[in-house]
Amino acid sequence: MEESLSLLGKIKETFQCGEIDVKTYSPLALAFMGDCIFEIIIRTVVVERGNRRAEGLHKSKSAVVNAKVQARLAEALLPELTEEELACYKRGRNAKSHTVAKNASVGEYRKATGLEALYGYLYLCDREDRLLELTKTGLDKIDIKL
Repeated sequence: MEESLSLLGKIKETFQCGEIDVKTYSPLALAFMGDCIFEIIIRTVVVERGNRRAEGLHKSKSAVVNAKVQARLAEALLPELTEEELACYKRGRNAKSHTVAKNASVGEYRKATGLEALYGYLYLCDREDRLLELTKTGLDKIDIKL
């Protein structure tokens, strides 16, 4: 039986993307991708937990997808990370960004960027199970119920 491709595999196949070593991506490119991946995980859970008006869905999503909460998640997850994951997080956290969050401190924004870089890295390495494990563990640790 043929093994089915992940979403990443299907995207790469459909759009004929070449193989690139993910470790060569800049931390901000990884964070760019990770921001989207974190949001799609949270949006999926919010929608799957109940069909509601778009305004309610947005409020539920926005309560979690923001720099303050992502910074708390990052802090909670640090003890759970492998050396490789921690190095990726630190690269993202220490990257020089020219933007800041509207409702977060510089420190929170940097931690959030580190978490997003880690999420982007894991996604581009096709490690969806680890992404979901970290998300669930982190949300449980900071006591966020979706």
